[in-house]
Amino acid sequence: MRLRGTMEIGSQGHLFIGGCDTVDLARRYGTPLYIIDEEHLRARCRRYREAFARADNAEVIYAGKAFLTTAICRVIEEEGLSLDVASGGELHTALRAGFPPSRIYFHGNNKSPAEIRMALEAGIHRFMVDNLYELELISRATQATGRKAHICLRLTPGIEAHTHKYIMTGQIDSKFGFPIETGQALEGVRQALASPGIELHGLHCHIGSQIFETAPFAAAARAVLEFARVAYQATGWVPEEINLGGGLGVYYVEGDTPPSIEDYANTIIEAVSETASELGMKVPRILVEPGRSIVSPAGTTLYTVGAVKEIRGVRTYVTVDGGMGDNLRPALYQARYEAAIANKMHDLPACTVTIAGKYCESGDILVWDAGLPLPEPGDILAIPCTGAYNYAMAMNYNRFPRPAVITVYRGQPDVIVMRESYEDLIRNDVIPARLQREETRSRAVRA
Repeated sequence: MRLRGTMEIGSQGHLFIGGCDTVDLARRYGTPLYIIDEEHLRARCRRYREAFARADNAEVIYAGKAFLTTAICRVIEEEGLSLDVASGGELHTALRAGFPPSRIYFHGNNKSPAEIRMALEAGIHRFMVDNLYELELISRATQATGRKAHICLRLTPGIEAHTHKYIMTGQIDSKFGFPIETGQALEGVRQALASPGIELHGLHCHIGSQIFETAPFAAAARAVLEFARVAYQATGWVPEEINLGGGLGVYYVEGDTPPSIEDYANTIIEAVSETASELGMKVPRILVEPGRSIVSPAGTTLYTVGAVKEIRGVRTYVTVDGGMGDNLRPALYQARYEAAIANKMHDLPACTVTIAGKYCESGDILVWDAGLPLPEPGDILAIPCTGAYNYAMAMNYNRFPRPAVITVYRGQPDVIVMRESYEDLIRNDVIPARLQREETRSRAVRA
């Protein structure tokens, strides 16, 4: 397993993160346990901010869908990044954390009237508008609230990045955005300019996630700017800003070769500058929305090993006390991970095993064919790079409580999400009066 961030191996062969012994953390807080290496998270925020600093008035916006809690909002704010949210729940989280509304961008392909009104009343900075129906809803809401909506239009530029089909979003056949090729993007510009209460500031696109090449980002920048010129010729409108979304890949397993944050930034800055110059346009303000590439490498999940089942001549399954309920990505789109035994970091690999979860699904496999020291019940298993889309997608399937989340920072662990209890699982359950009466009668009959 490749060490990341502040990871190091202690003298006893234990994995340390943020100056904390992960074996001790597992004993103290229980497992499964999400750990966020706060120092590494902050460092990646700073790398992004510094990489885009040479562009005129660029802005880095953290994609909250990757992982969002009130504490993470505070870290993102302190590091000088803005925040994008994709639901009323994410917006509520940000507002409760005290995140400045003037630095919040609101995404989503089907915002409800209630979400739109909530965002307007909070005074968010931008709506990323996905379709004509949303434009109409926002315009109506501005009349009802007396507030102006500042928007960008999300475009689908027709660029297919090389990634899993479930996380491709830039192709024409996508649920997201106004397609450029069909003429709907230009229709969106015209409608936005004509809509009461709406001010159109820029254009947005996002071509996918976990992308290992910089060329698609340059192509996306060119496509958006070329469309901007078409829009100017048709309407006289010029975008102040273009937002190129996120999508930069990260290292999960051997063979993954993501570009550096600096290479990604340089590619985008140069593509925007050169294309604008070629088209005779003023260089617009550049915005980007990284999520996974900021928080994923900062996250590690700890599990306790349970049953070790050898099927002679076939496979050895090592079962842990979590699985698809706290990491849906392998089941959802065949995501791959590395693993290590946190209490045996000095031991050499002695076997090849498959790490299975405890959920009642055959597809509940976290890692296939992991080379590990001999695993035993009670060992602490660590899976790194789980900061993005793990807690964010966590669920209560099989009525399992969701894990706790802690940050570690220079030897100090802090809980930022409490572990759910069994009582939490039934907190919103209701037994109708009809069933309660039947239960009373049944007891009376049995008596």
